[in-house]
Amino acid sequence: MIPKKLPDNLHRDTLAVRAAVDKSQYGENSEALYLTSSFVQPDAATAVRRFANEEEGYIYSRFTNPTVASMEQRLAAMEGTEACIGTASGMAAILLMCMGLLKSGDHVICSQSVFGSTIRLIGGEFGKFGVESTFVSQTDVGQWQAAVKPNTKLLFAETPTNPLTEVCDIRALADIAHAAGALLVVDNCFCSPALSQPVKLGADLIIHSGTKYLDGQGRVIAGAICGPKKLIDEKLMPVMRSAGMTLSPFNAWVVLKGLETLSIRMQAQSANALMLATWLEAQPGVARVYYPGLKSHPQHALAMQQQTLNGQGCGGAVVSFDLIGLDAETARKNAFHVIDSTEVCSITANLGDTKTTVTHPATTSHGRITEAQRQAAGIGQGLIRVAVGLEYIDDLKADLARGLDSFK
Repeated sequence: MIPKKLPDNLHRDTLAVRAAVDKSQYGENSEALYLTSSFVQPDAATAVRRFANEEEGYIYSRFTNPTVASMEQRLAAMEGTEACIGTASGMAAILLMCMGLLKSGDHVICSQSVFGSTIRLIGGEFGKFGVESTFVSQTDVGQWQAAVKPNTKLLFAETPTNPLTEVCDIRALADIAHAAGALLVVDNCFCSPALSQPVKLGADLIIHSGTKYLDGQGRVIAGAICGPKKLIDEKLMPVMRSAGMTLSPFNAWVVLKGLETLSIRMQAQSANALMLATWLEAQPGVARVYYPGLKSHPQHALAMQQQTLNGQGCGGAVVSFDLIGLDAETARKNAFHVIDSTEVCSITANLGDTKTTVTHPATTSHGRITEAQRQAAGIGQGLIRVAVGLEYIDDLKADLARGLDSFK
């Protein structure tokens, strides 16, 4: 059958349900799931050309699979990039990026407020192989500029950050990176392409944990890197082919289907999050609420420029808050009490689910970094993170009030 070409300049919500590889000869409307480890070649000569990258064609699902390619095409289209490469997880995406772009003696500048595993991977694991790293304030552009060295190759930011929702100035960091001959990499996990397209502000590569909002229902582990086709084909694909941080076809298919409802989920979950954050600010046991959609957030104006949904500024669906506590031990006790008192929220460190999740970052997502690193990132023992889902908002308020009204 003759493939139907999509028109140019489609909205990302349309691309979310239409961008994919060509249909098979059967003309399936929902994209096919190709559960196969390898693909039969028509003859030996064709196999030679395809293995040598002289001819396009599917070979082996470690690095070529139609279902994975559909997910990659769809996510790239939504992010506004030329290409995408799927990976086994979000951390596998960061690993692939570092392995493909860095070598011993290179230098990385990274926000000190990123996910704990990212700090350990860049600052710890790659430090073993001679890659230097400097961790700076997420929001202080001057610190990023001052950290630049002649051997700086990457600037890495997560915006908003996990869990304090700090927002960096993407365009300012892109200017710093490009002036130094480096690349700016942005982890777009919290916003997803429904709220933010960092390449439009100058970012070079976009990292995703597809486990979160891209899937949207907590079903699979997945990751991706979006960026220029030349860079992905020449720097990242060879590493994927050798090292195999492979996204399984089934997980790719689940994410592919999740992308179709991404925008409407983000709209509803973000609306819930704003209502919950506003309510939390009024609770006597809450010392501070971290949510970009609130005017009290230090980067509120910047967030409303960089994060939009249907033409309006949007804070996303993650809310964190500090409890009042005289000391770290009391604060932690109070946080555990609030979390353990919930009966609706799921106590889990995952996020992006349609089910609201609640966690204690200091002992979960950031439990493996040092106390000094946690303090530098502003993560205290009284901090609670809520990734807001699709439940009725009054039920979520009542669930948190159960603990907030009774902790000592």
